[in-house]
Amino acid sequence: MSTYVLVHGAWHNGRCWERVVPLLTSAGHRVAAPSLTGYGDKAHLLGPEVGLDTHAGDIVELITENDLTDVILVGHSYAGLVISSAANRIPERIAHLVYLDAMVPEHGESAVDVQPMTQALIDRAAQSGTAWRIPPMPELPPPLGLFGVTDPADAAWLRTMLSDQPVLCLQQPVRLDNPATRTIPRTHIHCVAGVPEGITRRPIPATQPNGSPAQVWELPTGHDCMITMPSELTELLLKLG
Repeated sequence: MSTYVLVHGAWHNGRCWERVVPLLTSAGHRVAAPSLTGYGDKAHLLGPEVGLDTHAGDIVELITENDLTDVILVGHSYAGLVISSAANRIPERIAHLVYLDAMVPEHGESAVDVQPMTQALIDRAAQSGTAWRIPPMPELPPPLGLFGVTDPADAAWLRTMLSDQPVLCLQQPVRLDNPATRTIPRTHIHCVAGVPEGITRRPIPATQPNGSPAQVWELPTGHDCMITMPSELTELLLKLG
């Protein structure tokens, strides 16, 4: 049995994994898919003080309080920063890092450094009456849809779980100064259909920080693959368990 911790990206909450969790558990694995502070069952905690450090702390607390070890830590989108920061604090508990169509930071980088288009979102928020929060990205015509979700029923379901993202999450830098973090194996899963204009993906170095060859997989779907291709995503994740 492996332990998977699935971390949602910006604007989402833990419910976005509802199609993946039962597939992993039915294969005999332990799964946690929490909502980060400010989302889902923690929506009442949303505020300008919520940042990347808050969310990394959420994951560290979940893992340590439940005494989880050998964790396969999966971060979607913005949560690539979250899992990196969390792993830096408790590398001895992490068996594998999975960057799911995610931001992949270096030490000291923020989301703005990794994905520069996020600065435009921050600037737009600064001109509004609530400069500390950024509303979800708008739904676009197919093949882009709502975070890559184009099925009307699925998009309607996704809208029920979206909420604003605090600006501080995109501005706080990642700490990756624990040498033990570099020894953790990594896998990158890229969603390669319907990539919006302005979204850039850094090339993955041929060698992982631990010296192993890079492991990069692709799914022929949009950004929210846990909604559009849950079975295919689960098949990839099970290869790591």
